[in-house]
Amino acid sequence: MRAKITYFVTAAVLVVYFVLAGDRGILLIEAGSPVTVPLGVAVLVLPLIGVWFLWQTTRFATSADRLARELDAEGGLPVDELVRTPAGRIDRDSADAVFVRRRSETEAAPDDWRSWFRLAVAYHDARDTPRARKAMQRAIALHDGRPVRA
Repeated sequence: MRAKITYFVTAAVLVVYFVLAGDRGILLIEAGSPVTVPLGVAVLVLPLIGVWFLWQTTRFATSADRLARELDAEGGLPVDELVRTPAGRIDRDSADAVFVRRRSETEAAPDDWRSWFRLAVAYHDARDTPRARKAMQRAIALHDGRPVRA
């Protein structure tokens, strides 16, 4: 729950920033000089990229959450079997061992979104965020019946 609150607060702050930056971009364009018009266009591009990125991130998080709820209802969410340090951090060797198992499961069932979801969790636990995101994107695409990119 704390992560959701943090996400929504951050998103709200970004939206306010996008509006303020967009307003300044429009003011620069309205000034109409050869210097301020290109600068105003450049200032407008940044909020547009930010809005697109925020939209994509929100769609991804919503889809991943939907899959997690569905997998939880089926009783298929991965069990937390990781060894933790006294400080509560995940032990790297433990995460690697779980990852090897999850990768084998996914290789055995490459068209099963559930195995890709669990692999994404294993990548995340092993602190490999880019691969975790790609595995989750594949799980979402398989679940939704969309073409899967290699």
